[in-house]
Amino acid sequence: KIFQAVVSCIGGDGTIYVIPKLFETALNKLMAEIQNTFKGLGLLIPYCWKKGEACVVRGSDTVWYRAKIVEVSGSTLQVQYIDRGYIESIPQCHLYPTTFYTGIPPFCIPCQLYKTLPIGNFWQQDAVDYLQELLKNEEVEIHVKELPDNPWGKLSISLYFGGMSLSSFMAYQKYCIAEDCQDIEKLGVFEGDVSPSYLLQPLPVPGETFPVTVTHLVSPKEIYICLDSSGNLAKHSARERAASDSDSLNKALKWCNKIVKTLPHLTNFKKELPCLAEYVDGLWYRAKLLSITQLVPVQILVQFVDYGTYLVAPTSRLRHIPCHLLKYPVQAVRVLLAGFRPASDDKNVERIPYSPEWSLKALWTMVDCVEGKRLSASILTVSPEVTISLYGDDKNLVHLKLIEMGLAELDQ
Repeated sequence: KIFQAVVSCIGGDGTIYVIPKLFETALNKLMAEIQNTFKGLGLLIPYCWKKGEACVVRGSDTVWYRAKIVEVSGSTLQVQYIDRGYIESIPQCHLYPTTFYTGIPPFCIPCQLYKTLPIGNFWQQDAVDYLQELLKNEEVEIHVKELPDNPWGKLSISLYFGGMSLSSFMAYQKYCIAEDCQDIEKLGVFEGDVSPSYLLQPLPVPGETFPVTVTHLVSPKEIYICLDSSGNLAKHSARERAASDSDSLNKALKWCNKIVKTLPHLTNFKKELPCLAEYVDGLWYRAKLLSITQLVPVQILVQFVDYGTYLVAPTSRLRHIPCHLLKYPVQAVRVLLAGFRPASDDKNVERIPYSPEWSLKALWTMVDCVEGKRLSASILTVSPEVTISLYGDDKNLVHLKLIEMGLAELDQ
């Protein structure tokens, strides 16, 4: 069985507590009912608590939770939140004994990694801390491997985050030994003999109009577009795939940003080599190497393949890309716009340095025409280069504005 779940906590012994996504509605309903039933403070009169006794606990967030007594120690009790998994020491005044809701099973499931042996035969504190930092409150995919011998035992699972196996990742970090380490290579830590490359984005058929977003402009005529997933996807399989790929890619990249410090720096600077690169916003994105622009210190020109944008970066901002990130097609597609060319009488002195046939004013005008706008496109040709007609939210060709301003002219 495979299901999506949210990790609620990591126990001190490395137990992974998960709440299946299917349970969320029922858990929220129960929590609302508990809040309506219990109000104010906990039990203020003396009470003889017993280990294993059911109760409700008023947490530090002033919300009441189902719990059970784990240990009795004077005026402080150790309790376990049965729908979350975590254990906490609580003053008696924040507890209330109850037999309400005891017929409802706990919503969180205790799990252990299947055929995974921690170093030293138990999870060390630094490994537990790392698991907590990596997984807490995150959505993961659970593959059930073995059921426990008793109903209260731990489920043996394989856990995947962002397409990676947690067992293999923790083994790579030297926290454990995993019997099945086939996924370690998917972390991208071994270059191997094969040069990896990105998949290209499948495009809609020529003549079909589809929503797009412009992610980067090289010149008024050369741009990068992404297929917009916000349109009606019911009958457009290419856009449907693009939307699904984009969502899955974003989730995988979010996980990669959490573990990026564990990925090796690049040592091979082969042209077109896929990698992860850090953008100016401090986040890491998929990129490819284009050229070495400076030798001392080394500076590399990279292109962010899902946007089309470029960056010159030091080697400290480039890392190996996990191989599973290569299965998602590049999101940005380089296209040429049809129907216009630079104006032969454009008197603007400031030109685009790498494309001097165009004025900077023409570029900024085109930026204003496409930035933040609801655009649509239609493919005219795919060879030798992808050429499109690009329409604004008023359904008119976007380049007409440049022609009106004398910055471009019609190209028949």
